[in-house]
Amino acid sequence: MCGIFGVYNYYGDTAAFRQRALDLIRHRGPDWSGCITAGNNIICHERLAIVGIDTGAQPLTDEDETLILTVNGEIYNHRQLEQELKQPAAFKTHSDCEVILHMYKEIGTEVCGRLDGMFSWALLDRRDPAKPRVVAARDPIGITTLYVGRVSAHPETVFIASELKCLNDECNQIDEFPPGHYFDSADGQFHRYFRPDWWAPERIPTAAADYRRLREALTAAVRKRLMAEVPYGVLLSGGLDSSLISSIAVREAARISTTAGSDVEDIDTRGARYFPRMHSFSVGLPGAPDLVAARKVAKFLGTAHHEYTYTVQEGLDAIADVIYHLETYDVTTVRASTPMYLMSRKIKSAGVKMVLSGEGSDEVFGGYLYFHYAPSAREFHKECVTRVHNLHTSDCLRANKATMAWGLEARVPFLDKDFLQAAMNVRPEDKLCSRDVMEKAIIRRAFDVEFEGAGFTDDEIAQGPYLPRDVLWRQKEQFSDGVGYSWIDSLKDWAARRVSDDAMAAAAQRFPHDTPATKEAYLYREIFEQHFPQPACLRSVVRWTPRTDWGCSADPSGRAQKIHEQAY
Repeated sequence: MCGIFGVYNYYGDTAAFRQRALDLIRHRGPDWSGCITAGNNIICHERLAIVGIDTGAQPLTDEDETLILTVNGEIYNHRQLEQELKQPAAFKTHSDCEVILHMYKEIGTEVCGRLDGMFSWALLDRRDPAKPRVVAARDPIGITTLYVGRVSAHPETVFIASELKCLNDECNQIDEFPPGHYFDSADGQFHRYFRPDWWAPERIPTAAADYRRLREALTAAVRKRLMAEVPYGVLLSGGLDSSLISSIAVREAARISTTAGSDVEDIDTRGARYFPRMHSFSVGLPGAPDLVAARKVAKFLGTAHHEYTYTVQEGLDAIADVIYHLETYDVTTVRASTPMYLMSRKIKSAGVKMVLSGEGSDEVFGGYLYFHYAPSAREFHKECVTRVHNLHTSDCLRANKATMAWGLEARVPFLDKDFLQAAMNVRPEDKLCSRDVMEKAIIRRAFDVEFEGAGFTDDEIAQGPYLPRDVLWRQKEQFSDGVGYSWIDSLKDWAARRVSDDAMAAAAQRFPHDTPATKEAYLYREIFEQHFPQPACLRSVVRWTPRTDWGCSADPSGRAQKIHEQAY
């Protein structure tokens, strides 16, 4: 993961502007900086080296430098794509991203749909000197962040950047780059390339749960994400999602490291061979539920476990910086991102540069506690699809920006394309939760060796359970709750002291657009506009809220739902 920035057809001083933009995303790429100016076009890159660390500096160019590419992300199927090239290609680096350049030369924008990974990239095509062209793309779900900016006085100019802050002072129109799309300056339009059959919320799948397929697809998703040439680990909260990813990662790393050669030649398995012992990381207030659970899981899995605690005051002191890096004022995202932001700094100081994380499971399987209130299986499924559509505005944004604030990369196996294809095509009746059926029971069963319908062979059962049963069947605990129940309470009290009743009563006048409904939301909005005062910066912010029309609480905390064991 890195930081990218590009300007197509810039109207001003390219030398002065490129340096200012690079400085704003230096945190995303602490390992190297690169920039190419071609006429009035700028292509820049701030590098976090994970793969191809010896030769992977960017921007990347072809032989005659008519194609210039900057990429933020990881291409897990790069070896397979390299083998599919029809023309001999002279690779200049060992980077997994360079294959985009050569495939684009052969098949143009069709390369977007061929990539398996998380990515944002911009490519300047100067093969026709009279008509230079920029093409940019973002991964299917929006795991990586990307923004597009324009200036009304110069409609022919396009800005593309990993973060909003690069565009804040220059553009009066800023939009989030839509996931699953590419942009082509040849027609000035966005084009959707990601069109899975499950994408339309109105299409209700009818296939029964195939537990073996789910298990194999998630295992494959974790395996391919072990691609690295640097120390890596797992974020372990002790909840189902992170514990399951950790368990699979430990198993796959052990299997790969003890095998003479990769049994999947197209997958880059260097990470597991270089660093077979898994490191796990957890964070919370002293005595937090997540710390206790994570400790138990780490002992069960045999990871090298690192436990970090923070105080409420340390968390409050970080809020302004967190909002600056997140570039959102969404309450749920700020609450959950603060401990992740603090933990990421500790992880980076330990020399680790990449971690696996469990984002996406709750959207795919309806894991949030408010899903218990779904009025029907149909509505349950539609909400799952809608939540996956919006992941780039919340959990993906948090996982990307809270970690990349310190130059740490987070990978999310639950959002693997093949896994999504398997999981999102399961009939909603098999995902429903109720008083008698725990949320996400479907994925719990898939990894429960005692569940007869999971399709485990005798040999697989003999390998033992993936997790202790009380972890595999632990109730959903949202990250902002699990780090310590007093965390959210302290945030509310802090906001109540800083925002007066009179200010709150006049919130609609102060913030006519997307008016905050609580003092906590008011405070975050106020801090956001101190960092990003331009009205254009509001366009990309989306607030995460439960479905109050289902009769549940509007408070995004899981503890606000009556189904929670520790409901308030």
